[in-house]
Amino acid sequence: MTDLSITEIYAIGAPIVLAMILFEALFSSAYNKNLYKKDDTLCTVGLLTGNVLMVFALKGATLALHFYLFQFKLINLSELMPIWALWILTFVMIDFVFYIYHRISHRVNFLWAIHMSHHSSEEMNFAVSFRQAWFGPVSKIPFFMMMPLIGFDPTIIAVAGVISTLWGIVGHTQIVGKLGPLEWIFNTPSHHRVHHGSNSQYIDKNYGNLLIIWDRMFGTFEPEIEPVKYGLVNNVNTYNPTKITFMGWQDIYRNIRNASNVNEVLYFLFGPPKTKN
Repeated sequence: MTDLSITEIYAIGAPIVLAMILFEALFSSAYNKNLYKKDDTLCTVGLLTGNVLMVFALKGATLALHFYLFQFKLINLSELMPIWALWILTFVMIDFVFYIYHRISHRVNFLWAIHMSHHSSEEMNFAVSFRQAWFGPVSKIPFFMMMPLIGFDPTIIAVAGVISTLWGIVGHTQIVGKLGPLEWIFNTPSHHRVHHGSNSQYIDKNYGNLLIIWDRMFGTFEPEIEPVKYGLVNNVNTYNPTKITFMGWQDIYRNIRNASNVNEVLYFLFGPPKTKN
């Protein structure tokens, strides 16, 4: 049931996403916006390929883990609320867990070494949403495994997770302006452009995927005011997806090799990144 539902979602979503990219590319060409660059897009394809292979490698094991943990659930949520309410609550909880995961990924060095791939583009377009880290699916597992333990149905988690991921694509564009009252609740393109900015006031802001309420609640919200400079403070200066994937780890390895004590080793793994977006 879950696999069929997810397959159907991708079957519906894929043509829509491709149409969005085509429209944006045509808009860029018609108005000389230069939103797409060949080398950057090819790099995104390379990063996406590794990410997708990892997703397929882990998909069954992750779902099996969730069903196993569901046996030990703290609360039987399906008995406490109607199914429609459980779906809504699942979407909200997925977004909250993602906010925590995303924020920590920007503040802990070894997780930033993984996540940095997504911020390595100096462009902002729908295709950049697919610039996903090869090891991202692995790093998410410890964060989302708490959901079945609380009592969220693994089947609903899997389907809602795919839908939430597809929503994340919408924020990666420069052709959509601010959306009025929606800006108070949802993570709109304007909010997400800020997240991809290397401007000093935009660094480590707007972590939400579907909702912006977590950022407003926990002090990580920043509105889009000045034009966004996309990319990293120190850009990668390469379109090689393999180099981008491992350059953060190489820096960590060099620092650990030169560390003088265990505390320094722990700092280089779990401390904040020195240079980042």
